[in-house]
Amino acid sequence: MSARQRILLIDDEVALQRTVATLLRSGGYDVVISATGHDALRQADEASPDLVVLDLGLPDLDGLEVCRRLRTILPVPIIVLSARTTESEKVAALDLGADDYVTKPFGPEELLARIRVALRRRAEGGPASTGPVIVGGLTIDAERHRVVRDGVEIRLTPKEFELLTLLSRNHDRVLTHRAILKAIWGGNAVEQPEHLWTLMSQLRKKIEPDPSQPRYLRSEPWVGYRFSTSDES
Repeated sequence: MSARQRILLIDDEVALQRTVATLLRSGGYDVVISATGHDALRQADEASPDLVVLDLGLPDLDGLEVCRRLRTILPVPIIVLSARTTESEKVAALDLGADDYVTKPFGPEELLARIRVALRRRAEGGPASTGPVIVGGLTIDAERHRVVRDGVEIRLTPKEFELLTLLSRNHDRVLTHRAILKAIWGGNAVEQPEHLWTLMSQLRKKIEPDPSQPRYLRSEPWVGYRFSTSDES
């Protein structure tokens, strides 16, 4: 029998610690709890977690700083769980290395679903994966520069293919608008999101069964985009 996966829960609210820890254990995970940023960094080193759930409102260190430091020492998914809902907070967390952002109050099943997706993505290799991405009827083969949906090859422009490849290689992780713009057009384009909006619209028309209800290229409003490999959200 394989070992249970371990989650580091970082939150200083005792009631929420108990609620989330009980939820995670019911989902089959081991849980390590930290109530401060400094203790979380110590536990990250000692407990070797498979995933981190991080609240941003900590008593000693700002959660964004904890996120930044965790990303330098842990190659595991970080899911921010926070009452902070502003666009700037979400973008900052994601740009600092968080893989996902769940706002309080949250649905228990939603959190478990986000965790399953993040752990599956890590097991499949995450951004380092170079093989074809196959989701439903869609196949993206970056090496062969080929995209097929339901057996029909789809012709994409170089920029459309670059955007699709970038998102699919980071599947199930939100990439911010700024990160995408910088990756595709360079640093001078980060203040020109209209380029990305236009390109995304064109790409959705080509690969989505229903562009008005995207199945693969999902939006995180005002923050970025996610290539989804699951119906869980």
